[in-house]
Amino acid sequence: MTPYEPLLQIEDISLAFGGVQALRDVSFGVRRGEIFSIIGPNGAGKTSLLNCISGRYRPQQGVIRFKGAEIGHLRPNARCHLGIGRTFQNLALFNHMSVLDNIMVGRHHLLRNNFLTGGIYWLTGARREELEHRREAEQIIDFLEIAHIRKAMAGTLSYGLRKRVELARAVATRPDLILLDEPMAGMNHEEKEDMARYIIDLNEEWGMTVVMIEHDMGVVMDLSHRVMVLDFGKRIAKGLPAEIMANPLVKKAYLGEEDEQLHDDLGEEAVV
Repeated sequence: MTPYEPLLQIEDISLAFGGVQALRDVSFGVRRGEIFSIIGPNGAGKTSLLNCISGRYRPQQGVIRFKGAEIGHLRPNARCHLGIGRTFQNLALFNHMSVLDNIMVGRHHLLRNNFLTGGIYWLTGARREELEHRREAEQIIDFLEIAHIRKAMAGTLSYGLRKRVELARAVATRPDLILLDEPMAGMNHEEKEDMARYIIDLNEEWGMTVVMIEHDMGVVMDLSHRVMVLDFGKRIAKGLPAEIMANPLVKKAYLGEEDEQLHDDLGEEAVV
């Protein structure tokens, strides 16, 4: 991977479910160290795009490159090993497990000891390895300010705290690229401010590149280095936050403005 090559490169991705076209020839690159937001109306294909990047969906067309290597053929766990972590729009926690245990699940792919060597707990270093991963988990708990719920069952927590635990588990995978699917959905103003601070710190202090789907336009414009807009599965704009806010195609997608000229231009990008 050269210094100028994008960390993530998407080329002409298309995805269909039967007769429904979820994504149509979507291309973009994400630079190492940036916060890149994906916005668009409901049903625009945003989560489908993240699912293609993380490996949950296999697009019928296109190429996905991460750190310069093509990863479209890899399963989700293999992409996690390469350094891609994610959160989900619908929470995917183990509700019957504690917060700490949920976070430790995120460390599982980093374990070196297997079933056989781990059986000889004291002789193979398995105990030392477990303590190292436990320290990493505790560091994440302190960072996200959830020490007071570390032993609580995930299913008993408020929605805002469960969103924070899900972020903690994704961070525990030690990703270079973290995919956040609506990390602030359903949160109140104070919870959104906290989550925004965590995302900025993950990017600036922990060195994580962030790709984020978010509906709160104020959050998107404040946090993002660049923004891409999807509408009906097609990329209609990409650029700096101020450029996106001024883009007439984006206004039409969100506000439904009737303009024949804009309708004719829908397949073209006003921002490159």
